[in-house]
Amino acid sequence: MDIFSMLSFLGGLAFFLYGMTMMGDGLSRASGGKMERILESLTKNRWKAVLLGAGVTAVIQSSSATTVMVVGFVNSGIMKLNQAVGVIMGANIGTTATSWILSLTGIEGSSLFMQLLKPSSFSPLLALTGAALLMFSKKEKRKNAGTIMVGFAILMYGMDSMSGAVKPLADVPEFGQILTMFANPVMGVIAGTLITAVIQSSSASVGILQALCATGSVTYSLAIPIIMGQNIGTCITAIMSAIGANKNAKRAAAIHLYFNLIGTIVCMTLFYGANLFLHFDFLKDAIGPANVAVIHTIFNVVTSTLLLPFGDQLVKLAHATVGRNEEKTKDLEVAVLDERFLERPALGCEQAMDATKQMAELSKEALDVAMSLFDKFDEKKAQRVRELEDTVDKYEDRIGSYLVKLSSKNLSDADSRSLSMMLHCIGDFERISDHAVSVMAAADEMHTKKIHFSEKGQKELEIFTKAVQEITGMAFGAFIHDDLKEASKVEPLEEVMDYINAQMKKRHVKRLQEGNCTIEMGFILTDICTNYERVADHCSNIAVYLLQRSESNYDPHAYSDVIRNSNNLGFQKECEIYKEKYALP
Repeated sequence: MDIFSMLSFLGGLAFFLYGMTMMGDGLSRASGGKMERILESLTKNRWKAVLLGAGVTAVIQSSSATTVMVVGFVNSGIMKLNQAVGVIMGANIGTTATSWILSLTGIEGSSLFMQLLKPSSFSPLLALTGAALLMFSKKEKRKNAGTIMVGFAILMYGMDSMSGAVKPLADVPEFGQILTMFANPVMGVIAGTLITAVIQSSSASVGILQALCATGSVTYSLAIPIIMGQNIGTCITAIMSAIGANKNAKRAAAIHLYFNLIGTIVCMTLFYGANLFLHFDFLKDAIGPANVAVIHTIFNVVTSTLLLPFGDQLVKLAHATVGRNEEKTKDLEVAVLDERFLERPALGCEQAMDATKQMAELSKEALDVAMSLFDKFDEKKAQRVRELEDTVDKYEDRIGSYLVKLSSKNLSDADSRSLSMMLHCIGDFERISDHAVSVMAAADEMHTKKIHFSEKGQKELEIFTKAVQEITGMAFGAFIHDDLKEASKVEPLEEVMDYINAQMKKRHVKRLQEGNCTIEMGFILTDICTNYERVADHCSNIAVYLLQRSESNYDPHAYSDVIRNSNNLGFQKECEIYKEKYALP
């Protein structure tokens, strides 16, 4: 094998890895991240978890990516450790899908049907069709289909290049001698482990093995231990991902390692133990790409079937290895924003949305608690408002930083619009929590100075407070449940609240002139009304961001102006309903 053949092999490997990544990304984008998100809703049924892990891995074409996601879920507290066991086992089964795809290169036959099944026959057509979709189609679904087609074609081209580069080795005696040393089961396992650990992909290492089958020098006795070792080597990605994670996440990575390690030891013991008595003659025969896929599948299915009933024991072993004491997780409220999810943008966007919804709920709670202090002041509740506002500030910083990192990834159009909406909304949620603190401070001042509004002023404030409660309920509910119909009701009420604010200030001036109120209470009332009115403005922004998510430009003020200045009879009717509902006495 000369230098040019070596370059051809390495180039084929590069195309192979890039094509596999491209095809996996296209499949993941086409699924919209749904496969990954389903992992969060796992039941305690481990068999279902195995099927789910296999399905997700088959879609994203990477058991390493699935296990890294599992580590992230466990680290975030989304998934329990005993749930992770089934998914990890399923991931090992799902990764065999790639080996079956690659086995198409070994198809032989002169009939037209068999010729059409060969990747060299249909890959160029897929590449041409995929390129056309990527270049000329504007629809995202078609672009995703194009990405999958081009990725598959590149994958197969790389596989053919590797196979073609190593074919001359069949006539090199030294190559056969090198392979003979790996026929030793222990050496074969070590070789498979090291190769897979270096390239961090069991699918890729299986592909290399299948390419070497073109030489005719790879026997069953050589391939079987290497395949077993490949499953151990793929654990390196999850182990590296667990560095810096909490102990449960490290345990999830340990379970992945123990599962493959124990599975390999058990299967080798059973297989080679049986060989001592049955003497398997086929071990000396040359193996083809399809048979590599068969062995890869059988090994993973058998291993999962044998060890799944012992899932609890694997969890205990992981606990014993990593340690039983639990450290307190810092910044637990936003632990869902795990950096590992950034490599699966659709999942990362979904997790960011979950965190933003948590932030919204905390912000609304802060405002609700603050407004309740006018009825009866409670220092514990006041402190709760301060704590909530501080937590919301942390959410804004953490979510904002995460979204900025996520924006650099290859997002779908829908996820990109959702990301923009979240970046806008987190600022409004944070400002509402700030206004909650201001409202709390006004209630605190009244309590400390033992002053209160006049009976009429108190009734007016109660009406305004109810309007605030309704508009925040609508805006926050619309955001959390993605309810556009509910969002459309916010703007009319915000318009009425501007009117209420102006009326309350006007009435207070009149009471002040009549000597029924003091200047000091006037300052407090003005501060409360201003905060209420600004809360309504932020609610309007949130609702408009939801309604404008399908558009590229976000401009809540321009949108509001269009709604208010147009002859929108529905808008005017809603305004009249709210004016009547919140009419001041």
